[in-house]
Order: sequence, then structure tokens, then C-alpha cells
Amino acid sequence: MDRTTRRRRRGWLGGVLALAMGAGLGLTGGAGTALAADVNNARNAGFESGLTAWTCSAGSGAAVSSPVRTGAAALRGTPSGQDNARCSQTVSVRPGSTYRLSAWVQGSYVYLGASGTGTTDVSTWTPGGSGWSQLSTAFTTGPGTTSVTVYTHGWYGQPAYHADDVSVFGPDGGGGGDPDPVVPPVPAGLAAGAVTSSSVALDWSASSGAASYHVYRDGTRVQSVTGTSATVTGLAASTSYRFQVSAENAAGESAKSAAVTATTSGGGDPGDPGGPSVPRHALTGYWQNFDNGATVQKLRDVSPQYDIIAVSFADSTATAGEIVFNLDPAVGYGSVDEFKGDIAARKSAGKSVILSVGGERGNVVINSDASATAFADSAYALMRSYGFNGIDIDLEHGINATYLTKALRQLSQRAGSSLVLTMAPQTIDMQSTGTEYFRTALAVKDILTVVNMQYYNSGSMLGCDQKVHSQGTVDFITALACIQLEGGLDASQVGIGVPASPRAAGSGYVDPQIVRNALDCLTRGTHCGSFKPPRTYPALRGAMTWSTNWDATAGSTWSNAVGPHVHGLP
Repeated sequence: MDRTTRRRRRGWLGGVLALAMGAGLGLTGGAGTALAADVNNARNAGFESGLTAWTCSAGSGAAVSSPVRTGAAALRGTPSGQDNARCSQTVSVRPGSTYRLSAWVQGSYVYLGASGTGTTDVSTWTPGGSGWSQLSTAFTTGPGTTSVTVYTHGWYGQPAYHADDVSVFGPDGGGGGDPDPVVPPVPAGLAAGAVTSSSVALDWSASSGAASYHVYRDGTRVQSVTGTSATVTGLAASTSYRFQVSAENAAGESAKSAAVTATTSGGGDPGDPGGPSVPRHALTGYWQNFDNGATVQKLRDVSPQYDIIAVSFADSTATAGEIVFNLDPAVGYGSVDEFKGDIAARKSAGKSVILSVGGERGNVVINSDASATAFADSAYALMRSYGFNGIDIDLEHGINATYLTKALRQLSQRAGSSLVLTMAPQTIDMQSTGTEYFRTALAVKDILTVVNMQYYNSGSMLGCDQKVHSQGTVDFITALACIQLEGGLDASQVGIGVPASPRAAGSGYVDPQIVRNALDCLTRGTHCGSFKPPRTYPALRGAMTWSTNWDATAGSTWSNAVGPHVHGLP
């Protein structure tokens, strides 16, 4: 959300990517367990021998020594002009056989696929991030197929991407390949981090050759992840637990690590800022701490239909992760104390007032333990000083799921159980559970209030039915919401974010009736378009808009039409 119309700079890219990938996108992907006789048919899978066996378009590929996931090298592909840095290899396969294709990648918009399978060509992708993540898919060869082309590539005009440890596991195709994997070593360095009354955060060191890790609580496997951190939720307050971790790849699972013991908190915090609880069905509105041509409001002027008011925005400082809040004189407050008084009055009226972090200009960087702590400390200080009930994450310049999760965990530990935590990702950020935003949402699921994805400035995108849907329709909203609802978030943590008026966004405004229809479709199974979700979600949290100011400019048409409907959901 920018300070003019909150137009998304990357909105067009999501539509192009969705159209390009078609039905090849998957919501989830994990490394399958290969049969004992299977081999990795890819040659030079870790790029230890440079680009041997690989061909990269327009000289776009190079073997580099950093960053690497394992070994001494990895692939760097650099898109340029009309070249997307496609690097491919012809792999010998056995006819009528199933293969599991995977690779570890990082960077902006990375694709992995196989063509010439003799059946259905496959591909998958990720918007990428600052750390390694695994892409994975599978294909079955045709009755006469003896070779396939596997490839990875980036996207036009995007920065370089990196790939490592490519795997084509299945029956030996006879073309040679990398040696069969060995069971990875036991993970070292397991440590407990932030704890709450119901969760414990864990992290550990990477295990060479591992494809995934399994977390054990008191000897029982409770979670599997591809990274080197996890948060175990659903725990009892004031209780000690014993945790261990193992590593696994196609060759098998390692022994469990040395155990670490952690004790959950008691469930309360003397520093809890308190405030009303968010209602079962809530309307969220962003309040502008600046004048961009919309109606200038004080908090006391915000429509009573709104249950959560997100003050936009916090500002970053020269210290990574640290945020401050600067009240803009343009909004008309005579003093900071007057503003604080309005926050207190809104809370007394049963509303939650939170501070939004990010926006189009809010480049808050949280990519280390120090910056995570700086964020948590400064955010909690602002909550205490101004009376904010919580924080909204609207970061548009990329996030690091590992460290943002740590930051939010630390904030939760300080603020207590009444913390209101919301997010406002773009549609492209929630297309897959492997994206940094989605990973963060799932990692903090036990303390997360609602994800109000922005269904605008987006372009066409894939829904959970693997079909491309056009922005501004009931199907666009319901099919994209379905990805979150079926991807691990609770219905109470999903909201619909739309502009309050045509002037509030570059594209994607919809009539309030479409919003009401989408809400009915998701919660009651009525008023759906051509797409009908696999089930109903009566606990759906509600809807969000940018902004209360643009809503007021349009005579509060949006909140008066959508608010009562949200509050009347089952």
C-alpha cells in the first residue's frame, strides 16, 4: 500500500506468472521418499563440476562458491533482457516409470520443471526468498520415453537466482548420475528460543544432504520441516517438554539429536497492554497517518463498523529491524497526547487499534537475530507508549520467514496473550505454502489473528482449483482464499482485503455486493460463482479495506455495506 493510491509495484508480475504457469503450480510440495532401488539420475546435481552436463541459455549460468546449500558449488542463473536464465539437462529415464524431481533454490522467482516426459510435463515455482527452500514435483514417463529434459530458470527482469542439489529420483535410466545419497548426519546445535504459554521455538544447524527435518516432542514426531527452525504449538502452559530433531533424505532418517528441554510460560504477562478481544467476525480498516487526497480523519472519526483499526504506518530507523512512529501534523492532531487519547477511546468502545509496519515505503529489514530483537523491542515499546493492541505486517520489500518469525515470537512473549497480530500480503505472496509470507503465517499460527490478503493491484492469479481467475470477481476472491484455508490457516485467520473505492487502488476495486457474495460463498456455500470451495468455512474472520479515509471520501459506502454483513456471518 503506497501513500498515494497504495498501488502495488509488483501486481502485474503476479498475473503474468500465474498465466505462464497454468495448472503446473502446486500448493504444497515436499520431498518424496524414494524406493531403495531408486537412484538420482541427474548428473552433476550439485554443480561441483561446474556446468558439466548442464546447458544454460545465453551464457546465463555459472557455478559459484557462494551461496551454496551443500558441497562447494551451486548454480547462479542471471536473467537478462528477454532471457530467463534457463539451465537444463537431458536425463536418461526408464519408460513407464515415476520420478520425483526436486531442487533447492533461493532468489527471486525460481522455476523447476521437466519436459518431454511422454505424458504430462510438470513444473513448479516459488517467489523465492533470502534462504534456501525446496521445490519438488513428480512425473511419470510415457511407454516409449527414454529421456526427459529437466530445467530451472528465473524470470524476466528479476535478479539472479541460485539452485543446488537437483534430484531426479526413480528407476535407473542407465545414463549415469550422481551417487546414491547417504543418510544425513544427526543435526547438531538444537536450541530452544522464544516460548509462550502454548508454544516453543526451536532451531538447529543444517545437516549435510538433508532434504527435511523431523521434530520430536517427548519422543513423538510432531512436525516435519525443510528448514532449520520450527515452532511447536498446542502446548500446555507452565509445562516442561523434551525436544529432539532428526534429518532425512531419500536414503533414510538419521538418529535423533541430543535433547533440549523447554518450559512454557504461565499464560499471563504483567506488561500485557490489554484491550478488547477481536470479535468472531471482524471488519479491519487502515487509517492513514498522512494526507494523500482522501478524507483526513482523526481516529475518533473512523466509522464504528470497523473492529480493527490499523494505523498506517510505522517508520524504520537506521538500526535494522527497529521501528518508530511519527504522528503526521497533516492529520490535524494538536498533540501526541490527543492522539493517544483517541486510541484509548477507541479501545474503550471495543475496538482494537494496531500499528501497521511496512507499506510501499516502509522498508523494515528483519534478517538477523539482532534485527529481530530490535523489532520486538521497539514494537513493544510503541505498544506501551501509545496503547496499541498489536502489530500489522504489511512488508512489501521481501521478508525472511525465519527471522520475522523470531521477531514476532519475541513480541508475543513481551506483549502477552492479548496481542493482535495481522498481516496484509499481496496475492503473489500467498500462492504457495513455500513463500516467505505463507511460511511466516503458518509459523506463528498460534498467535496470529488474521491474514487480510489484498485482492487488488494483482492481475490474474491461480486459485486452489489450479485455474486462472481474473481480478475483481467472486471466483478470484473465493478461489484464492481457498489456498489459505486449505493450506493450513484456520478459517478465523483468513480475511478478504479490498479497496474502499475505485480511487483507493490502481486496480481491483469491486462492488461491495461482490464482497458480500464472496463472504457468503465461503461461509455458507451460497452466492458462489463458477468456483465452489470444497467445504464451507463459517469461522471466516471477515474483511478488510484500504482505507478508512477512502471509505469516508466515498460517504462510508463500503463500511456501511460490508460491515453489517460481516457482523452477521454465521
